[in-house]
Amino acid sequence: MADGEDKEDRTEEPSEKHLQEARDRGEVPHSHDLSAAILLLAGAATLSLTQSFMTDRLLAMMRRGLQIRRGEWQHPDTLLHALAAAVADMALVLLPVLAATWLACFGAPLLLGGLHISKEALQFKPERLDPISGIGRLFALRSLVELGKALLKVVLIGGVLVLVLWSMRDTLLILGRGADTSSIGHGLRLVSQSWIGFVAALAGIAGIDLLWQRYDYARKQRMTKQQVKDEQKETEGSPEMRGHIRRLQMQMARRRMMEDVPKASVVVVNPEHFAVALFYQDSGMRSPKVLAKGVELIAGQIREIADEHRIPLVRAPALARALYHTTKVGAEIPAALYLAVAQLLAYVMHLKQAVDTGQTPPPPPDPEVDPHLLGPYQQ
Repeated sequence: MADGEDKEDRTEEPSEKHLQEARDRGEVPHSHDLSAAILLLAGAATLSLTQSFMTDRLLAMMRRGLQIRRGEWQHPDTLLHALAAAVADMALVLLPVLAATWLACFGAPLLLGGLHISKEALQFKPERLDPISGIGRLFALRSLVELGKALLKVVLIGGVLVLVLWSMRDTLLILGRGADTSSIGHGLRLVSQSWIGFVAALAGIAGIDLLWQRYDYARKQRMTKQQVKDEQKETEGSPEMRGHIRRLQMQMARRRMMEDVPKASVVVVNPEHFAVALFYQDSGMRSPKVLAKGVELIAGQIREIADEHRIPLVRAPALARALYHTTKVGAEIPAALYLAVAQLLAYVMHLKQAVDTGQTPPPPPDPEVDPHLLGPYQQ
């Protein structure tokens, strides 16, 4: 992604998919100064902790070299043995520092973008060799920031090292006149303190660079409004496809709803505009629930199915509208409608008894409903 590409239009926060694609391309926040500071800190800490061990090994190596007599240097085998012993001693001295810095090399990236290997980032790209774009990058904001950091490093790190060496000037002057043990120990202490001062100065720069890298990465990963729309279209499909899927889902839900209408105990109607199918049985149910509901055309279909299966249709306009507004399909009716629905179910039970015994049907109830339960269906 070029620094100047649609910079003024990148106002949207990046999505998780966009960030994952950036990570796959190898675009993760990274701070070379932070990694360098951690590596040097690991080395300085190890040097300080193993200073006594290093002093003993270096002293032993120096004494072993000085113990070789003048005549023995004329034999090639003596030189080879002395060189092999010196290399082994030096490797043993440097091993703790090398091991610590090697571990820090893998641990440092975890503080920013994590340890990530991208195959795409390793591929050869001819556009990287374009001199025109290379010249343009020289004057980019990132290049100017890197230049400022380089100048800051020279001034700050150089100043810290000068102060450290100046504070140890007396020790420097006596290194060559002291005993072997003290000279080597003072020399290692000088290196260790200079190293720590160097790390402290670099750590300050690394802290500033860490904040800048996070800001710069977030700035580059912002998306344009068109990119957001394209990504939504890619992941969710086009608006037409989403609409088609929603229509199919509604049709399937409506089909399942209509299949439940024959199980209803009663259908409450408006009588023409609303229809709500209720189901209730004495055992195992706390309150009646809505099996199906609809207005206009769907209400007509519910009434037709109810007629086909001899399900009572009860005219209760206010109750039908209240049930339609307050209760979803498959849910139990609210407590505020218990009394009204109980009157309705009692009427249905008496109606069945009257039909079975040949008596005169009871008058339909006119249950009262709180107007607040009607919602937008007041009329």
